[in-house]
Amino acid sequence: MHAATSAPLLPGLKPVLELLQSDPQRIDLVFCRKGLRSREALQVQDLCRKGGVRYSLVDTAALDRLCREAAEAGQAEVNHQGVVARLAVTEFRQLDELLAAVREAPLPLLLALDQMQDPGNVGTLCRSLYALGGAGILLPRHNSAYLGPAARRAAAGALERLPVARVTNLAHALDSAEEAGLTIYGAGCSPRDDDAFCHAMQLPAVLVLGNEDKGLRPGVAKRCARMLRIPLARQFDSLNVAQAGAMLMALAAARLHA
Repeated sequence: MHAATSAPLLPGLKPVLELLQSDPQRIDLVFCRKGLRSREALQVQDLCRKGGVRYSLVDTAALDRLCREAAEAGQAEVNHQGVVARLAVTEFRQLDELLAAVREAPLPLLLALDQMQDPGNVGTLCRSLYALGGAGILLPRHNSAYLGPAARRAAAGALERLPVARVTNLAHALDSAEEAGLTIYGAGCSPRDDDAFCHAMQLPAVLVLGNEDKGLRPGVAKRCARMLRIPLARQFDSLNVAQAGAMLMALAAARLHA
């Protein structure tokens, strides 16, 4: 288990249970001690399943380490009682809100990140999108980078200002975006993909960027009306996903204002 030091934590069975009941969207991940079988502990796991909140079974040493790191970062030290929640650092919006507001943004473009793992990449993309006037970010609820201190540092204040929606199924969210009149584009690197310098994005749109190693999942790529690649003038392996995403967003902004 890897946890970012200084990530906001909520230790304790009762506090976590109450937050799961009142506002589960505020929780990124719940850590539960292995073998904990009390009524409250089982209720925590049940509420996680019902609310789509991720939870992980860990040993006592891992929970102790989390609370110790939090105390060193300035959070009050509290007995975790076998349960610790890692909190989201941004207030998530509903997908419908983002789809309804996309046309009002200076750059009517949503960025969808398909299981991107590096919080630095996510933060950098948030920073670029916000600076260019983009409408917001779509993230899968599971297997996405934690929007914690590392993402916030890379975003340099953009993460707190940019609307972010977490969705249970990204492919279905893209279907909803298409039904709302947005064109879906994917970022690729195959010679078969369209040259981004020659094919302008038709806005409003969603630009989908994939995992750093695996790219877009097939079910997500299938939703893309067109795949775009950055043509390279020299023989080179590939661009970092945050670099490629920033270039594609900048091209969309430049053509919008041409």
